[in-house]
Amino acid sequence: MHRSPALDMPDVPKGQLPPHIELQRTRVLCNFDAPTHTENVQYSGAYSSMGVDNSLRMDQFCNNFRVEVIRLSEDDMEFDMIGIDPSIANAFRRILIAELPTMAIEKVLIANNTSIVQDEVLAHRLGLIPIDADPRLFDYLSENDTPNEKNTIVFNLHVRCERGGPRLTVKSNELKWLPHGSEFPLATENTTSSSTSKPKTYTSFSCSQDSLPEFSDKSIGPKHPDIIIAKLGPGQEIELEAHAVKGMGKTHAKWSPVATAWYRMLPEVVLLQEIEDEKAEELVKKCPVNVFDIEDIAKGKKKATVARPRACTLCRECIRGDDWDKHVAIRRVKNHFIFTIESTGALPPEVLFNEAVKVLEDKCERVITELS
Repeated sequence: MHRSPALDMPDVPKGQLPPHIELQRTRVLCNFDAPTHTENVQYSGAYSSMGVDNSLRMDQFCNNFRVEVIRLSEDDMEFDMIGIDPSIANAFRRILIAELPTMAIEKVLIANNTSIVQDEVLAHRLGLIPIDADPRLFDYLSENDTPNEKNTIVFNLHVRCERGGPRLTVKSNELKWLPHGSEFPLATENTTSSSTSKPKTYTSFSCSQDSLPEFSDKSIGPKHPDIIIAKLGPGQEIELEAHAVKGMGKTHAKWSPVATAWYRMLPEVVLLQEIEDEKAEELVKKCPVNVFDIEDIAKGKKKATVARPRACTLCRECIRGDDWDKHVAIRRVKNHFIFTIESTGALPPEVLFNEAVKVLEDKCERVITELS
């Protein structure tokens, strides 16, 4: 009797994975009896016995990878990253949160503060106000550098609530840009010096920032004018200077250019069999986000269809009870990520993504240089 190797039998074609293994390789099953972790079998010899090459190759990555923009506005962006590993998607997320620079208030010089907000709390609140300034136009300020027009932005805040008047709400629009630099004289400055000489301040601007071509068309200030800083009662006053410098989110969250950056795998909802009539109506009612819809078919009958799979939140309501998991399968596509970026306002979200790509490219080049 002639015996054939198991891998040469008709039900296991050479160079092709069986359907259940291909499903496990490309999808994450989200049924109650299935694991929900996102492991990927990436090592090259995983399926070599079946004649399938599972190695990571640059040409395959270039052919399969693509980015599709779904929604784009001034401050937020939703796009699909297709054909990548979860580690790469997470690398973009971490770069966006922690490794792209912005301008934020770092030093606050308080001349007078009689409000109920303590000095350190007031300084902290000012630091969290997004500054509408392109960080690519500024240099980093190190400990040995002198604050100048290329590494520092100076704001002035001077508000007073008059006695006998109503309480005053101080908002971020009260921060006034000082393009000439600081107006506070240094505390160590000799007050007996000649009155004709200009007193030395906390910055050394060689020229006014609004005279520079990069700042002449657009003034610098808070991105949002209605952020509440403090509330003053009658007779209370705040007078201060705030100095904004360039930094990254990994140093402090106030330098993070995004309010949030997150991703999720593309949901895939599959009807394992036809669901008709009352069963279809029951399925539509079970889903809280309206993933399913009803389609009319011949002879007055109707069936359930998957109309909006992208809206699925994987809540599993559709597979709860009465063996519904035999009718509906919920999966996630392992190499398809829905990415969302919400910018704080300094740079548009599409620019932030381009800058994140450059940072990741630089990291890869450094790794290649170290290895070689």
